[in-house]
Amino acid sequence: MKEYEITIEAAADHLPQVMQFIEQHLEEVDCPVKSQMQISIAVEEIFVNVAHYAYQPGKGDVTVRIGFSEEPAFVQITFADQGIPYDPLAKTDPDVTVSVKERQVGGLGIFMTKKMMDEMAYERRDGWNILQMKKNLS
Repeated sequence: MKEYEITIEAAADHLPQVMQFIEQHLEEVDCPVKSQMQISIAVEEIFVNVAHYAYQPGKGDVTVRIGFSEEPAFVQITFADQGIPYDPLAKTDPDVTVSVKERQVGGLGIFMTKKMMDEMAYERRDGWNILQMKKNLS
């Protein structure tokens, strides 16, 4: 698997650099447009969550890794940070059948990300939060 990574301060104003990094590598492998859009939304959601919550009130870095497999064809994106332990996949999905007024605040972005990606996994290892997302391309 070909992999590329960037380590950057987990701050919302660094989102454009992360998005440029991801989109550049997706374009290099001729990722289908629909998959590119879904991956971009998922990356934005996860990065912004890390930026807002991982190190509060302090600061820290996040490593974003993107990898490509040809057989079977998929993209894997990994976020790794040393912030407070947090498994975004452990939270119960919001009830999208109730009105916005009745729904609990939060969780919709992670829910959307889980729906758009084919696989997601979280682990806490050696002081690191590691979130992996996989999108099949075939």
